[in-house]
Parts: sequence; C-alpha cells; structure tokens
Amino acid sequence: MTKPRTMGVEEEFLLVGRDGSPVAKAQAALEASGYDDHDGGTGALEPEFMEEQLETATHPRTSLTDLAAEIRAGRARAQGAADHVDAQVVALATSPATFTGTTVSRVRYQEARRVFGMTAREQLTCGCHVHVAVHDDAEGVAVIDRIGPWLATVLALSANSPFWQGEDTDYASYRSQVWTRWPTAGPTRRFRTPEAYHAAVEALVATDTILDQNMVFFDARLSPRYPTVEVRVMDVCLDPDTTTLVAALVRGLVETAAREAADNGRAEDTDPELLRTAAWRAGRSGLAGDLVSPLTWRPAPAHDVVGQLVTHVRDALVDSGDLEVVTDLLGRLWSTGGGAAQQRAWFAESGDLRRVVERAVEVTHS
Repeated sequence: MTKPRTMGVEEEFLLVGRDGSPVAKAQAALEASGYDDHDGGTGALEPEFMEEQLETATHPRTSLTDLAAEIRAGRARAQGAADHVDAQVVALATSPATFTGTTVSRVRYQEARRVFGMTAREQLTCGCHVHVAVHDDAEGVAVIDRIGPWLATVLALSANSPFWQGEDTDYASYRSQVWTRWPTAGPTRRFRTPEAYHAAVEALVATDTILDQNMVFFDARLSPRYPTVEVRVMDVCLDPDTTTLVAALVRGLVETAAREAADNGRAEDTDPELLRTAAWRAGRSGLAGDLVSPLTWRPAPAHDVVGQLVTHVRDALVDSGDLEVVTDLLGRLWSTGGGAAQQRAWFAESGDLRRVVERAVEVTHS
C-alpha cells in the first residue's frame, strides 16, 4: 500500500450579528485580527465573495485525525477574527434571516457583480471544497471522469441550507439551487484527456461570458492553484464531524477512481442531464427521501444509496485507515438527520429563526 493521498478542506462561513442576521464585517474582522495581509492558500483566513462571509483553509493532511483537528482550529480562528467586530461565525450554507449581500471591494468581485447581476448579488451562500492530491493532470482528469455519478450523494450528506430570506424553501440544500445559476456550475461530460479538459476550460473563457478560468465552477475540477482534484458540490457542513466525514469519502472516491484508471478500467459515459437531475434530487430532499442510485439510475432510499457509496470506496477507506471513523461519523449523522433536518427541528421547537442561528453557532464550534 502506498501512503494515503493528502487532502485539504476549504470552508465558507456566515458572519452574523447577535440578532442572527448577516453582517458586512469580514474585512474589518480580518484587519483587526491581523489576517489582512494573507493572500489565501492553505492555513489561511480570508474574505469570500461577500462581506458577510469568512473562509478558512486547512493545510494538506494525510491523517484524517489531523484534518479533523485542523477543521476545528480553522473554525476557532474564524471566530477569533469575528470577535473583534462583535460578530459570530456560523456554518450555515444559506442565511435563515433576510439579507442584502455586500460584495467585497475587490476589483474582480465588483466586476462579477456588474456582469452577473442578481446571480452575483444573491450569492450569499457557503460551500465546502475538498482538495485531494493527484499525481498529474492525466490522473486528475481520469478521476473527474469517474466520480461524477457519486457527487449527488455527497451533496445530500452535506445538505445544510433549508431556509432562504426568512422562509423554508422545502429544499435540504437550497444553496445548490442558487449556486447553479452561475453559467459554468454543475456536472460535466467525460473529458478523457488533460488536453480535452484544458481545451474545454479555454473555450469557456473564450466565450467572454466568465471572467477567467477561476470561474469554471465544475462540481469537480482540476484546481487552478494546487496539484489536486477539487470537489465543490457540498454545502458547508453544520457539524465539523460531517466535514471530516465528507472529506474522507471524497478522498475515497478519488483513490478508487485513480485505481480504476490505473487498472485500465473503463469510465462509463454518464449523461450530464442524469447527473444534474440526481444533484437536484439530492438538494431537494437531502437524507430525508429517496436519492438517485448511481448503480441503477433509479430512486432508492437515501440510507441505501449512501451505503452503496461506502461500499464503492470501501477498499480505499480500509487502506487509508478511515473505514472505522467513517462508519462512526455516518452513524452520528444518521442520528441527527443532517444539517437541514437539525435546522428544521430547531425551528419546529421555537418558531424562531433567530434561535435556529443561535443553535447553529453552538454546533459550528462543537
């Protein structure tokens, strides 16, 4: 067995005031805490698209235990910055309270707001991105070509955005609906070669519809900055344990796909329209209803489809030493129903979205 692949996690968080509403204080928080000179990257704390957000990034880690500790440390680091401006950091993928988003005063972000209009103005959404190391672009493209059918299941595990502008959307992940307004967001076709992948990116940039290659928001892509496959489909997870779970499963998917490619296993051609439909269904019901099984492309209970995912990556989880942890974390997730279910349960108890945010803050830093 070779050494397990390194993995890293980026998490985006809402900045909220004491009333639970988003507050536009990201730059002030970073300046007050001394993080204003950071230029992103691993271990960083930085602003995101909106002033009502902060983003953390872990260092690349081989050990799942080390990654879990760094995920919690990143959340604490973000809260330390928020303390300077009397705000709180909360892992909610959309705001339960009403909001008017404030775009960060960077030239690129302001240009995106001008070009994309309401799509940009309403992008107060928080995601989770998992990076897993690959040997080169050829291996990375082989991975991307194979993991697409399972990404809807990973989205369902992370679903954590039932409320939007003060209302229950009836979705488990409404963030996924808002996010797919971007022209390049979503699943992709099979590329087969690095040359074809890069040609597709260049063609998208050449349309002059997006600003640059960093706006190629595929569900899984070659990272423009690191030698990794970056999986971007997830909501930010309410519980840091769920983030750890998702990272382990994504690494398992990458390792499994790379092994299949190395063994000359054929990558199935899956129609992007099937992948989009499966992702929509995952965003709609999360873990509370049926998902589309990648084995049959028919509906099946979420518990069964998640079990199929674990079976698919089981050998990789065993070899990395992650299987026992994944099994334990999945048990905890099923006991709560996930972030969307917890938010709805809190609202059912109190009838108060402010209380939902307060409870979410507690779990964010648990």
